[in-house]
Amino acid sequence: MRLSRMTLDRLPETVKKPGYDPANISVGIVHLGIGAFHRAHQAAFTDAIMAEDPSWGISGVSLRSPDTRDALEPQDGLYTLRIQDGEGERLQVVGSVVELLCAPEDPEAVLRRMAGPDTRIVSLTITEKGYCHNPATGTLDEAHPDVVHDLANSQRPRSAIGFIVEALARREAAGIAPFTLLCCDNLPSNGHVLKRVVTRFAELRDPVLAALARRLSCPSTMVDRIVPATTDSDREAIATALGLEDAWPIMTEPFQQWVIEDDFPLGRPAWEKAGAVFVDDVAVFEMMKLRLLNGSHSTLAYLGYLAGAETVAEAMALPGMEVLIEGLMREEATPTLPPLPGFDLSAYRADLLRRFRNPRLRHRTWQIAMDGSQKLPQRLLGTIRDRLQAGAGYERLALGVAAWMRYARGLDEHGREIDVRDPHAARIAALVRDIVEPEQIVDAYLTMRDVFDADLAGSVPFRLALVKALTRLFVEGSAATLRAHA
Repeated sequence: MRLSRMTLDRLPETVKKPGYDPANISVGIVHLGIGAFHRAHQAAFTDAIMAEDPSWGISGVSLRSPDTRDALEPQDGLYTLRIQDGEGERLQVVGSVVELLCAPEDPEAVLRRMAGPDTRIVSLTITEKGYCHNPATGTLDEAHPDVVHDLANSQRPRSAIGFIVEALARREAAGIAPFTLLCCDNLPSNGHVLKRVVTRFAELRDPVLAALARRLSCPSTMVDRIVPATTDSDREAIATALGLEDAWPIMTEPFQQWVIEDDFPLGRPAWEKAGAVFVDDVAVFEMMKLRLLNGSHSTLAYLGYLAGAETVAEAMALPGMEVLIEGLMREEATPTLPPLPGFDLSAYRADLLRRFRNPRLRHRTWQIAMDGSQKLPQRLLGTIRDRLQAGAGYERLALGVAAWMRYARGLDEHGREIDVRDPHAARIAALVRDIVEPEQIVDAYLTMRDVFDADLAGSVPFRLALVKALTRLFVEGSAATLRAHA
């Protein structure tokens, strides 16, 4: 039998069930990008406060594929969280997602829900590439195919930005106040970036809409929880534990963190009761997470994949990897962070290393390696820029960038094809696939101005550091390069 509202009473006593009736929940949030991270993070926070205020149910929107809708709709939106670490696991059924929509199949249904008066928050986890922006500058990519399409087809948008602006236009016409836009993706100043691209898109559509967009509330956030992709073996294990089939359970860790700027004109859930922290300025927390966790994660993923490690835990076990990552965080990234009064950065770094070592989370290096052209500016290049300006070293950071260059070229250390998932994969292949000299490969990558801005691309020390690191990866290989740090 399938997990659903009708079968909740069949669950074992050891499985935590919703402390409310999911059938009595109403929609207050539309979430664009109803993927695994949202269901492990924001939906779980919302689930924790739902018994107190059932008006904050989530309408989850898939912007590309119907897979999530097809998996969860027969389950009434219910799914299992498997929370695990080295000490064991616990299972929890989440019921905060009460509606599932597929935008390509029925964009009008999505727009109606977003434009309706009950929707007070529109949140997003669409990954960095979903913002149709230039990652190096944070501005709208006006030549992006989805942007061009949505400007010409406002009633049938493809992008999150197109849906947001059309829904705002409909709310304005109906005399309904704008919703709050809540970005939950790993972008520096993510609320500001979202507001910038939405405002520019609105300007291209209509000056009246642009004025409306400028008044939008777009609080920035910092989100953190490790969420590996679900495998068939995960589904089998969950089915055995539940005695019910769950088509799309979510694997995650006990740790969760959410720091949010408190700016919600139409109200918000009491997420602080579930552990969220509301602050006046999230930027310093955001930078800390991007540079320490995400920068380390990307470096670890590229070097680990090239050395043959399938998961993060396996990569951390490679001789030299933990020493490299600890040094990157402590010596190169931490000095670039602004003061964090009362926050123990040493303990935070130790927590990260422990989380990376978690043997129960099979977080694939290949999964983390996706979309590197969109992630590097925030995760590594900003830190390198600050180190350059300070006249300080960045050897480990440069090695992380060089490992991405080696990986994104599409051939591993044995000449085998790598399935590179990146919006610029074809462009990168055309640039560097047939080049074998590390110096020429670096020069080709540095022409990508949407990844490397003019200052970095024109920096002779930065170029030389990349050439040195990439040459070492080609000559010695990733595993030997790591062993030198042991």
